[in-house]
Amino acid sequence: MSIAVVTGSAGLIGSESVRFFADQGLAVVGVDNDMRRVFFGDEASTEWNRIRLEREVPNYTHESFDIRDRDAVDALFARYGSEIALVVHPAAQPSHDWAARDPVLDFTVNANGTLHLLEATRQHCPEAAFVFTSTNKVYGDTPNRLPLVETDLRWEIDSTHRYHAGIAEDMSIDQSKHSLFGASKVAADLLVQEYGRYFGLNTVSFRGGCLTGPGHSGTQLHGFLAYLMKCTVTGHPYTVFGYKGKQVRDNIHSEDLILAFDAYFRNPRPAAVYNIGGGRQSNCSMREAIQLCQDIAGRELNHEYADENRIGDHIWYISDLSKFKADYPDWDIHHSVPEILKQIFEENVDRWSVSQ
Repeated sequence: MSIAVVTGSAGLIGSESVRFFADQGLAVVGVDNDMRRVFFGDEASTEWNRIRLEREVPNYTHESFDIRDRDAVDALFARYGSEIALVVHPAAQPSHDWAARDPVLDFTVNANGTLHLLEATRQHCPEAAFVFTSTNKVYGDTPNRLPLVETDLRWEIDSTHRYHAGIAEDMSIDQSKHSLFGASKVAADLLVQEYGRYFGLNTVSFRGGCLTGPGHSGTQLHGFLAYLMKCTVTGHPYTVFGYKGKQVRDNIHSEDLILAFDAYFRNPRPAAVYNIGGGRQSNCSMREAIQLCQDIAGRELNHEYADENRIGDHIWYISDLSKFKADYPDWDIHHSVPEILKQIFEENVDRWSVSQ
């Protein structure tokens, strides 16, 4: 039986990958040591999801080591060798706010950890497809230089601009403020590309917008839609940072993202790079998201506004999906923002109520 190695396997994208590829008949080895709890506290722990995976997925094996441990990574890949057909790597320190608190930890997880996985793939299973969850933060704050127009509820890009359909992969990742998180992910993104170009590995960097879904352990510093809905349900105060609350993000459901992973796995190519998100089919402003949460939960969000935006934050970001759709024409977005928020509410409301 072929094996898929999934890092961050108890997180949103990791757990969705575990279930999907196990259903496809692969044996799945997950690597997750609940660093999300270290980064964001007990409320963001993924332990609940790990327990559920071990209980519900028969062909799942869990490993709890840290991807910064090169020897542990190498030992795992040596154990399974060429049986590994797929590596899915979403494990990361994911917050640009948090990264400034401990830049060394952020970089060693995001960049060094990725390097360890790439080298282990090269040494032990060079035919495997290597899927890396990168981020739109590799573009730094360059998107903020786009010609934006303010409307009642959101910022929008000028309709005549070539990025009106979304930001494409040809945007520069240089000469901009990235946040330290963005810088560590740039390093990892380039490593993934280089292992494809230099060594010929089948590697792909998916530069994601907001990755979301009901399995997200949302917290203040990461997990926009999940945390917003959680605050709406529980009454916990929420702070909107800057841009008049009109900042726009595209949001891709974890199921749609994993289907993109699968499309690449079935027809891989070296050093691929794709912007991936909800695109024009699934996006919202902060103000629009708040209204949707209130409508779905049937209660008002307890929130306040802070004028100062987060460092390196985007005013408007929507992904251009045309490159990926051209290469993989059978793939598409299936979940809109309202559908995503409704799922998040329905699948978590009882758990949140108990945890209050």
